[in-house]
Amino acid sequence: MLFQVVTPFPEMFESVFSQSIVKRAIDTGVVKVETFDLRRFTTDKHNTIDDYQFGGGPGMVMKPDPLFKTLEFLLQGSSDKPLIYLLSAKGKTFNQVKADELTGFDRIILVCGHYKGVDQRFIDKFIDEEISIGDYVLSGGEIPAMVIIDAVVRLIPGAISDPESALTDSFRNGLLEGPIYTRPEDFRGLSVPEILMSGHHAKIEEWRKEKSIETTRKHRPDLLDNKDFSTEN
Repeated sequence: MLFQVVTPFPEMFESVFSQSIVKRAIDTGVVKVETFDLRRFTTDKHNTIDDYQFGGGPGMVMKPDPLFKTLEFLLQGSSDKPLIYLLSAKGKTFNQVKADELTGFDRIILVCGHYKGVDQRFIDKFIDEEISIGDYVLSGGEIPAMVIIDAVVRLIPGAISDPESALTDSFRNGLLEGPIYTRPEDFRGLSVPEILMSGHHAKIEEWRKEKSIETTRKHRPDLLDNKDFSTEN
């Protein structure tokens, strides 16, 4: 799987992708991540990528010219058009369902938005979808791009040592994961729930589902709206 990131700050990705799961996935050839410096495709001596917006108003706008040139460079000679996403506060909210969906593609281009936004002509010409990681505004699309790559890569076969682990994460079944414990059984007088030590797998699964529902009700009650997660189902 190939991720290509268009950004004026490619250095931001170096330390993030030199660690942990994404690094291992890159080292083993499960995934490839390339960054493309938007300023390489500018024509003035200051490598300008923004300008004032027509009609007046506060904030600068990313210019179409370097963006068009960057995408034309990436798409030249391509037999199949990759998915192209713009990281934007106006986009649809990224979630686990979307992460699962993206694992089915071989090549994804992520364009990091900046400033007040991006010239609409570029969006109309190249972007398949605008995507956001939450209802807030960041200084740029680099961190959202990292979030998306990390969330998708860990789902790709071969990226993590235990694939079953990803299948029991929060949001996989519409719920948050409940409390989990590890050794020692007793730590400073704090004990692991007896049910987890019982060896009765059916009862353990029932307990985990109950706790998952409790955790979701406490932290994200919106996930329970109009859903039946009773332990009898």
